[in-house]
Amino acid sequence: MTEAAEAHALLALEYVPPDETVAYGDHPSQVIDFYRPAEPSGTRVTLLHGGFWREAYDRRHLAPLAAALAARGAEVALAEYRRVGGGGGWPETFDDVSTVLARDVPGGRHVLVGHSAGGHLALWAASTAPGTVVRVVAVAAVTDLGRARVLRLSCGAADELLGGEDRPEADPVRLGRPPVPTVLVHGEADEEVPADFSRRYAAAVGGPVGLRLLPGAGHYAVVTPGAAACDEVLAAIDGP
Repeated sequence: MTEAAEAHALLALEYVPPDETVAYGDHPSQVIDFYRPAEPSGTRVTLLHGGFWREAYDRRHLAPLAAALAARGAEVALAEYRRVGGGGGWPETFDDVSTVLARDVPGGRHVLVGHSAGGHLALWAASTAPGTVVRVVAVAAVTDLGRARVLRLSCGAADELLGGEDRPEADPVRLGRPPVPTVLVHGEADEEVPADFSRRYAAAVGGPVGLRLLPGAGHYAVVTPGAAACDEVLAAIDGP
């Protein structure tokens, strides 16, 4: 399946509204959608969406994944955050993720999951503001902002995020090994964020980082419920 076909399959899924939306700040983007399970498993998942940190892309495309996780018993918090072009960037986007993770939300085992730019934010948060997180799953993650700037991923999205500056404190690969078990899941056919980002990150920081490369999968199948690549993400969330 081509990258375009994967994107179409994801965006064609029916939107699943949350059970509740809660504000954590005054900005319209400072909200969390909660998806609650009928039979709780004792796991809660904080989910960070991608879109290269830009205002044009919001959390709605991960609503089907949030609903799928809730159907498996997880209490899911699908977090929105300020993005570039809508009051975000450095440091606002990062401040929002820290605030989300600092919230005292009852629950058991807390897993932080991020896709693409959200994977970058999840890895960053794991090293700087993990809160109660005990496991991180970074899916198709932008693991290295310096390399993203050199390659000009998505026409320079990392430069937009950082205001054109080099900020080591925002870059997961330069923050060292995460303090909690971390799994990287990446499609080997990903054209948006090449799988080499996850390979290089795992090699650079070492354990406890697991690496799962998925042959034939691109950037979007990994977060499309029903796709085999997404099943691998669900398995990574279940752990260990």
